[in-house]
Amino acid sequence: MSNQGNKSFILALTLVATLGGLLFGYDTAVISGATKALKDFFVIPLYDNPQMASTVILQYKVIISICFVIVALLVGNFLVKLFGKKMGLVYTSILIFFGIVFLYTQSWNQPNVLTENIANSINGFTISSALVGCIIGGAIGGLLSDKIGRKNGLITAAILFTISAIGSAIPDKLNFMGSGVISSFIFYRVIGGIGVGIASMLSPMYIAEIAPANARGKLVSFNQFAIIFGMLVVYFVNYTIARQGDDQWIMQTGWRWMFASETIPAILFLIFLMFVPETPRYLVKTNKSEKAESILNKLVGATRAKEVLTEIKETLVEKSVPWLSFGGLIIIIGILLSVFQQFVGINVVLYYAPEIFRNMGSGTDASLLQTIIVGAINLTFTVVAILTVDKFGRKPLMIIGSLGMAVAMVSLGFSFFLEKQGLAALIFMLVYVAAFAVSWGPVTWVMLSEIFPNSIRAAMSIAVAAQWIANLVVSWTFPIMNDNTWLTDLFHHGFSYWIYGIMGIISAIFMWRVVPETKGKTLEEMEKLWKK
Repeated sequence: MSNQGNKSFILALTLVATLGGLLFGYDTAVISGATKALKDFFVIPLYDNPQMASTVILQYKVIISICFVIVALLVGNFLVKLFGKKMGLVYTSILIFFGIVFLYTQSWNQPNVLTENIANSINGFTISSALVGCIIGGAIGGLLSDKIGRKNGLITAAILFTISAIGSAIPDKLNFMGSGVISSFIFYRVIGGIGVGIASMLSPMYIAEIAPANARGKLVSFNQFAIIFGMLVVYFVNYTIARQGDDQWIMQTGWRWMFASETIPAILFLIFLMFVPETPRYLVKTNKSEKAESILNKLVGATRAKEVLTEIKETLVEKSVPWLSFGGLIIIIGILLSVFQQFVGINVVLYYAPEIFRNMGSGTDASLLQTIIVGAINLTFTVVAILTVDKFGRKPLMIIGSLGMAVAMVSLGFSFFLEKQGLAALIFMLVYVAAFAVSWGPVTWVMLSEIFPNSIRAAMSIAVAAQWIANLVVSWTFPIMNDNTWLTDLFHHGFSYWIYGIMGIISAIFMWRVVPETKGKTLEEMEKLWKK
């Protein structure tokens, strides 16, 4: 009788699940090579066609209003879970009221005439629209995993990735809504975003549930590695596609190939998922204990299978308590860890890197090549973080990372402001990426998984939703600030980087003064800490 699991089988399942992480990275970073082309293709022609511009602005107002309603309902659901039905609905009503006032004064009250700010806003939303899907996917991921299972949830994500890749590449050919092509493109990007949101939750969950306890940490960290690796892969793909023609070709055709390239990993993910089993934990939950035991035989060996099966049955009877049982501070810390991870500006660098390099004076090919260097630095220092997080502790890494990012962003802002973009500006960018990758990138996830006690583990979903919302805010507002004529004339594209630099300083103070160290503490010890 075997008392050990089949290591090759466990590794194969982990690699299939991490394809979900790879596609998460691929789908969110594919836009980086196409930012300029999408602006040239969708937004610039609106200046010459006032009638088309009016139609697109109206559709844009409808789309952002629908997105606001969806996000408000999801946030309202969290508020009800936090404060109870009565107070939760009161807070939700207040949120919706202020949202409507903001939408009316900033959007619906304005004429459907193209101005610089509206054009920049449409451009920013087109590029960041997938993040609306990420918020939705992240919010429904847990529900999906309970209703249809971890495996079927990942299959759903793979199908959404495939539809999004094809639809984003040819939004004009697959425009079934009868509206503008830009609306069709946004629709398919949101579909892909829902896939990302689901995969961001279910890939690590699947790995955690099939991995033996002694290898769980290492195998789950594969997923973070896969996300960054997916970004690096797509930077190479974008660069290769861009080299097939000039800027005019990229504007008309090249960007389509960038999005279409995602169909290859998406279809592979879908095919491989057909051959992996459901997790034992979900099978026990759905009263399929015999099937669960036969999979456990392969995962942990026949000798331990029955013992692990008993453990799973015992842990499924988890006590759930109200989310504010440990006070509001833990929730605030969870949300702010997520918000600061985005407000330091990382996704501006990941999505808009070629655009930033073009502002420094690089051509399209050179800017995409420099983006590959950014991806390589990101990957290298993520590995450094994974190897050192247990040695140095969470807080020191996060504080050093914050200060490193702040110095790099403020310096980058000054290099633009003084119009001295050259090698120094590239170095500041790379220092910033290295500082993020060794700290706030992976370590935020480690801290989020450690600060929430088991009885309120579901409250982590608020922090994850806050992360996607903050990501959307930052990615949407960057073109509004960066392409604003008045700000550009005054600061030469340096303004937004100073904002992110200030956020880096505030995040360092927040880590130093507010957040407890979680290194070496068991989940039970964390629970006692919050009870104090």
